[in-house]
Amino acid sequence: MTRATSVRLTPALLLIGVMSFTAAPQAQAPAAPAAATQKPAPAPQALTYEMAVQVIDAAEAEARKNNWNVTIVVTDAVGTPVVLRRINGASARSYDIAMRKAATVVAAKMTTAEYGAKMKEKAVTEVPNGITFAGGVPIMRGAEFIGAVGTSGVTAAQDEIISKAGTSVIK
Repeated sequence: MTRATSVRLTPALLLIGVMSFTAAPQAQAPAAPAAATQKPAPAPQALTYEMAVQVIDAAEAEARKNNWNVTIVVTDAVGTPVVLRRINGASARSYDIAMRKAATVVAAKMTTAEYGAKMKEKAVTEVPNGITFAGGVPIMRGAEFIGAVGTSGVTAAQDEIISKAGTSVIK
């Protein structure tokens, strides 16, 4: 082999050597343990779908008993809707108000009526798009906040009666 050929082959041989050296340890890396590849189990949900259905069934029963056409939403503790019902005859606008009532409860951790009173006193921070009249009620399991009910379609006081009827089934 001539010196010119040797000079041209040396970088190529070095490159092949480096590539095989770095590839070898990767090929022989131990497999990850099975436990490390599994996702952790999700945290138990405080407000289950079954509980939310019990809440909305009780709230709807109160509304129907009084012939009130409303929209009722039940959310979990972070404000994600779990169940929603819009009784025939409820206005389309009642959906947005019911959702905002539940969102206000989640943010303030109190009824919308209490939140409204505290807003007048300037005793709480304003919730963006918050509702300051009755109809939104927290769902409590003992001392634990697990969700919210928002009702809209009749007077604020009547909306609150419906929401409270729903939350009364959770102990």
